[in-house]
Amino acid sequence: MDVEVKKQKADEIKYDELDYEESSYVRNQGHIEYENINQKEEIVKSVWLEKKTFRIALLSMFTALSVVIAYALASIPNIELFTLSIFLGGFVLGKKEGLLIGTFSALIFVFLNPWGVSPLPLMIYQVLHYALTGGAGALTAEFFNGKKYYKPKKDLYNLRILILFGFIGAIITLSFDIITSLIGVIIAYGSLDAFLLYFLSGIVFTTIHEIGNVLGFIFILPGLIQLIYRLLH
Repeated sequence: MDVEVKKQKADEIKYDELDYEESSYVRNQGHIEYENINQKEEIVKSVWLEKKTFRIALLSMFTALSVVIAYALASIPNIELFTLSIFLGGFVLGKKEGLLIGTFSALIFVFLNPWGVSPLPLMIYQVLHYALTGGAGALTAEFFNGKKYYKPKKDLYNLRILILFGFIGAIITLSFDIITSLIGVIIAYGSLDAFLLYFLSGIVFTTIHEIGNVLGFIFILPGLIQLIYRLLH
């Protein structure tokens, strides 16, 4: 009799385990299907970026925004969001559009600069630099794509992303300041002999420029990416 009771209890435990496994499987399948539905909805909603006319409109908007911001901050020495807005345009739209946003924005601002038109060699570099800045934005977006820590729908203010954005902002800004100083010395003196003195004489402004852009890339850029992502998706 005891043997039969034990056998019956063992069967009940076995059936309970099977029921639990089956219910867990159903829940997991439901979760997977729910995630698939969400992914499909995101693909449908992001169809805006597939429309050529919409992309042209966004390209124009980012170009205009970059130029307006540049003029708005032109009176404040070495504080600018021109670099950030061009980088953001490339991040959102891709390499080709990023290059165009950087090129058009730089051409407009360089030719209509309130402080005067730059010498030709400096002008060529400025246009090239900002075109590459837009391209860098697109490459950064491609790098983030598929990364587990990249969650523009939730929060981009996590340490990995902030460090990377800050590093990119620092490299873009420092390269601009060093190369424009090199070109400026060659134009002014015909050689690089005075470069160190020339660069150090403006180190305060260079430092302000560097800190301002790094802070902008860390604290402003992630929030703007999140905002645009939510609007487009």
